[in-house]
Amino acid sequence: MRRGLLVVCLVVCVFFLAACQEAEVQIPIAPVGLGVTESEVTFGSSLALQGHAGYLGQETLRGAMSYLQHVNDGGGVHGRNIRLLTRDDSYDPPKCLDNTQRFLIEDQVFGLFCYVGTPTTVKILSLVEETKVPLLGMFTGANALREPFTPYLINVRASYYQETDAVVEHMVQDLGLTRIAVFYQYDAFGFDGLTGTELALKRFGLEPVARSSYVRGSHDIREGLERIRESGAEAVVMIGTSDPCANFIRKSLEADYSPIFYMVSFVGAKELSRNLLQTDTSGVDIIMSQVVPPPIRRDGTVAESAEEFVRLLEKYYPGEEPNFVGFEGYINAKVLVEALRRAGRELSRQSFLAAIASMTDFSLGGDVRLTFGPEDHQGMDKVYFTRLHEGRFLLLEDWAELVKGVQP
Repeated sequence: MRRGLLVVCLVVCVFFLAACQEAEVQIPIAPVGLGVTESEVTFGSSLALQGHAGYLGQETLRGAMSYLQHVNDGGGVHGRNIRLLTRDDSYDPPKCLDNTQRFLIEDQVFGLFCYVGTPTTVKILSLVEETKVPLLGMFTGANALREPFTPYLINVRASYYQETDAVVEHMVQDLGLTRIAVFYQYDAFGFDGLTGTELALKRFGLEPVARSSYVRGSHDIREGLERIRESGAEAVVMIGTSDPCANFIRKSLEADYSPIFYMVSFVGAKELSRNLLQTDTSGVDIIMSQVVPPPIRRDGTVAESAEEFVRLLEKYYPGEEPNFVGFEGYINAKVLVEALRRAGRELSRQSFLAAIASMTDFSLGGDVRLTFGPEDHQGMDKVYFTRLHEGRFLLLEDWAELVKGVQP
């Protein structure tokens, strides 16, 4: 009886489809891809919202959400609101993997967005490739997210290799330094920065005069500091998070050791300056590279590329100070929204990735432009340098300031 009923149903379906074709009836095609409905497209974000990297996740999220809320308030993209699900991973790789599995299996998100950190993001790479889910706007410059090329990974910022290469070039060519040490976090993040620094030094026939590390999540830098101090390093490249880097600087100055201290962008300018508020750094050169321009110029005016960011941050998060991390989150959101717009109403993961590849000259205003391509999924390459002065990291425009000891 059941078999006979099934046959009847199949026959009816065949005749129905044939009738539709003869009458040229248009059957609505549902959007292709998970996480997409008539009124919403859903993304998942695993990032540190507490713990020693919590500041980075919070600021990244505020910057991104200031723009996403603005877009949703205006009707979304092609009639769809952008829904962002967030889960805290506390900068812990296994927790990040668990969060991502839940996004994909339980929430069935369209894509992943604004992950924070190298060890956490690297942990999910095999999952991204297996499920072919787009991952856009990672707050990490890890080389593993860039080589070999993976079509589902969309980087916005410059890499750690680019950051360390640029600073080594300035130290060697502009400052004449040859004794450079590396202090790094003992994990994928730290190894990436260490390798980038070693490659950069090798270009000039040099290598680090000392290498020392600390365990992720700890503040114990004593052994590492002693090793670098004994090496007589003139500059220290620091690949870590804010607390241990600040502790390294404090303990160095207490021991009357004051080389040039340099940190990659992941350290976070606002958080490091806060950590050093009670430390006299007036006679010390503390440098940090950035992958976005300063949203606030040295004279206190707003940069052209950051005008919308500053306005929206004040609207949705009153009292929050514009900073580099939040600005990067905002730029990530701009890229996300532009890709959704270019992908069109019939949204799929394939059309989304094709839209990214079409963004060959996307402007944020001023001199900030992003360029992607079919085999180029990193939008920005420029590295900016800032110097700590009176509690703020300001744009370093002339490296001669360090040689002459001139205050900015």
